[in-house]
Amino acid sequence: MIKLVACDLDGTLFNSNMTVSSENISAIRAAQDSGIEFLVATGRSPEQARSALKDFDLQTGFINANGALIYDANGNLQVKHLLPTAKARAVAEILYKHQIYFEIVTKSKIYSADISQRVVNLAHSLIALNPNVTFKEAVAISAGSNAMLSMTLVDNFEQLLADPQLEITKIIAFDGRGYAAFKEVKEEITALGDLAVTSSSAANIEINDIRAQKGSALLDYAHKQGLKTEEVAAIGDNLNDESMIRAAGTGVAMANAVPAIKQVAQIETKSNNDDGVGHILRQFIKNNARE
Repeated sequence: MIKLVACDLDGTLFNSNMTVSSENISAIRAAQDSGIEFLVATGRSPEQARSALKDFDLQTGFINANGALIYDANGNLQVKHLLPTAKARAVAEILYKHQIYFEIVTKSKIYSADISQRVVNLAHSLIALNPNVTFKEAVAISAGSNAMLSMTLVDNFEQLLADPQLEITKIIAFDGRGYAAFKEVKEEITALGDLAVTSSSAANIEINDIRAQKGSALLDYAHKQGLKTEEVAAIGDNLNDESMIRAAGTGVAMANAVPAIKQVAQIETKSNNDDGVGHILRQFIKNNARE
């Protein structure tokens, strides 16, 4: 019996128009009414995630910043795994050396040192998730997105990283050239130790504390609720979903998922443009009713 479902946002719950379909909304509510708890699991910050979903009248818990923060459906913080500032400085040095644009993310803010780079790289990430979108369209969408509204512009990161009170949830780096641009960078960052390096699209990498991964965060939360691993399901489409799809008792890949995710999932559902989340949730409801 499935009692908890963690669901990725971009490329999974969101369709190519960056909205949640009426069928997905209906299925989430039906799942909740049947006793299944629904968590949104995303690399986004709490503010970004809540803002992105505010128009859809859904009350859910959140796994934010890839597992750095976990909130229940009432907004109570349940788990916190921060990126140590010393490690963040070391990561920043590597990214500077390779001339790769990056941002520093906290619970409530995203810090950028170059607003134009932010727009361009958000556009590349959008295109990576939605190939039918043109670059011009992606720039326009990115410039007016909620992600831009939550940004804080700084002159440089040195002073920010010198603040002992700063609580960093993750660092996200962007490069429109795709996965190949990050090969050496990922190796050097991984060599620092105790860090998780994942991707939510071909155009970025996300760096967290080793404990802040969707999979371990999901199980931390589930076990706090007294749930068994086999009562947990996870739905996703990209590489930063791999840990939770592996960790969950039932791992679900979207039809539009990258091949690596389809290989580790037990089940494949429909695409994000065909109400794939709603489809699998209704299947869980039916299966639970039989048990």
